[in-house]
Amino acid sequence: MESIIKAEDVSYRYYGRIPAILDATFEIRKGERFALIGANGSGKSTLLQIMGGLIHPTSGKVFFSGEELSEEALRNKEFTKSFRRRLGYVFQDSEVQLFCPTVLDEMLYGPMQMGLSETAALERAGEIMEMLNIENLRDRPSYMLSGGEKKRVAIGSVLTVNPEVLLFDEPTNGLDPRTQCFLMELLVALSNAGKTIVIATHDLSLVDELHARVAVLSEAHRIEKTGSAEDILSDEELLLKVNLIHEHIHFHGQTAHSHLHSHYFFHKH
Repeated sequence: MESIIKAEDVSYRYYGRIPAILDATFEIRKGERFALIGANGSGKSTLLQIMGGLIHPTSGKVFFSGEELSEEALRNKEFTKSFRRRLGYVFQDSEVQLFCPTVLDEMLYGPMQMGLSETAALERAGEIMEMLNIENLRDRPSYMLSGGEKKRVAIGSVLTVNPEVLLFDEPTNGLDPRTQCFLMELLVALSNAGKTIVIATHDLSLVDELHARVAVLSEAHRIEKTGSAEDILSDEELLLKVNLIHEHIHFHGQTAHSHLHSHYFFHKH
């Protein structure tokens, strides 16, 4: 299967000295479901931002569809327009990417920037709002939306550009169970439609449901292991080591019992 994103020995240090990610090498294939998992502060969001061209590695290289994703490349208007059309980024905090007066304006912004006519942009916006069940919000400003509604609008504003690759940073964070379920179904539907789905998360149930290929980041900011969701989630020693599950001890009288526990909806006794 053709590679769409490739990282070679990628490192990033804040202020040139504080490590966020170290020597990351991996490949994401076209149409694949891929998950970066790790404890808070392990570097998964930083790595996602590097893949999205939002920041650039301190060292190492990232390639998108065979072309290096460098600062120089992103100064090229033709390359940047193609890259931004082909890759969409959904931030953890939806408010970061909602800035237009109304929901409809959010839906129209991307297509209009990419050169679609107003008629075509309106048609596409209508289709996406219907798919996400947010047609009734079209005239609403973002500050009048719930957290789940903001997430749908943020996703919709990316989908109206119809990108091939979608990057999601902690997509289930702060969402109610119903919206989490909707998001899971949407990710599967987008994947089945041929989109490449990449998520950064510590929600192990999401990884399990998506049957993603997984790269595990350690608290030392390195990729500890890459494998299938089944392989990674069954490796309890690994999950303990990278602080994604912990051993919980409780007492019944004089007898101590222990079991593995995760706060992220994945629970195995």
